[in-house]
Amino acid sequence: MVAYPFLTVTNKRVQIFPHDGQQKALDSQARFTFIVAGTQSGKTSFGPIWLHREINAMGPGDYIAATATFDLFKLKMLPEMKHYFCTLLGWQWEASDRVIRKGETRIILRSANAEGGLESASAKAAWLDECGQDSFRLEAWQAVQRRLSLSQGRVLGTTTPYNLGWLKLEVYDRWRNGDGDYKVVQFSSTMNPAFPQAEYDRAKRTLPDWKFRMFYDGEFTRPAGLIYSDFDDTVQVIDDFAIPPEWPRYVGIDFGAVNTAKIWIAEDPDKHIFIIYRESLEGGMSTAEHVAGALRLAQSENVIQWAGGAKSEVQQRMDWLEAGIPVTEPIVADVESGIDNVIGLIKTKRLFVFRSCRGILDEIGTYSREVDEYGNPTEKIKDKEKFHRLDALRYGAQALTRSTWLIW
Repeated sequence: MVAYPFLTVTNKRVQIFPHDGQQKALDSQARFTFIVAGTQSGKTSFGPIWLHREINAMGPGDYIAATATFDLFKLKMLPEMKHYFCTLLGWQWEASDRVIRKGETRIILRSANAEGGLESASAKAAWLDECGQDSFRLEAWQAVQRRLSLSQGRVLGTTTPYNLGWLKLEVYDRWRNGDGDYKVVQFSSTMNPAFPQAEYDRAKRTLPDWKFRMFYDGEFTRPAGLIYSDFDDTVQVIDDFAIPPEWPRYVGIDFGAVNTAKIWIAEDPDKHIFIIYRESLEGGMSTAEHVAGALRLAQSENVIQWAGGAKSEVQQRMDWLEAGIPVTEPIVADVESGIDNVIGLIKTKRLFVFRSCRGILDEIGTYSREVDEYGNPTEKIKDKEKFHRLDALRYGAQALTRSTWLIW
């Protein structure tokens, strides 16, 4: 637990002495302010202070404090919140509801990998800690924004960068492109006066460059193990446009009772390039409902092939056929071979993605292999079962004609 060397409390009144990086976050007028900074730089200890200021400004009501996982909630966020609000300020901790309360004001504490909890309240502001971690998915960020929509509440995100997913796409890139709703404050671990310069120097000498820059300087770099590392979002992410109805379309489908993903790919027959123009990730629907929705979208489009499922998912393909869509099984059963097919399209700059397809762009920037203790990628895909859209892309890419593949 941080001892708050930059804070004093007298008669329940808080006086703070922030370092320059924290002060920039305090000064930000943006609706969405994110501190993307090095480890132990004073991010998490700053979160309760920022949230307290928002409570004073917005008045009684509900507020959100969310972190990436339940373990981080228990070990990091909860001790910080209880120390600041309960020990220092005298608020009440209600363990059964995971709420910190004072009168009519509640702070709802949640983890992002229990997204249902983020859907349960309308809130006036939110603090998101370690929101750059792989387990803090785009869907959780979208859920937080929905909870804040009525009050147009503000957000503070505090994190070290871990990947090139939604945090870079939805926050950092928007800020860099001049979107006034966003502000990103970046600084190194040594911005914290208590962080030893010798430890910073040791990490710089011994860690891989990408890892040091991410974890100690708070910079976005391509981490080791990123599977689609050749995807260039400055070139291959394109603005949406009206696709000519005669262009051939291919749909990749990843079956799932809870998460059925569909990726729609259009082929430019003149340039021989492929564009992901539509995506979906849906659950709680019958096969007939999935098929009916897909057929409505395809009604005025030239869909020439539907492809999906693992080799073993014969029954799912039979169910879709009975409901009205013939789904072909994958040409290549091996996952690694399917990944290689997609990599080939990416490296030859023949695969592009509409800017509106935020879900698959997030997955492309997050999909990675586990690394060993030396920072070297292993063969194991990290959290493989969570990347439904990319599985659908693998199937859809395999549906392209064999003559197309022979070009490269």
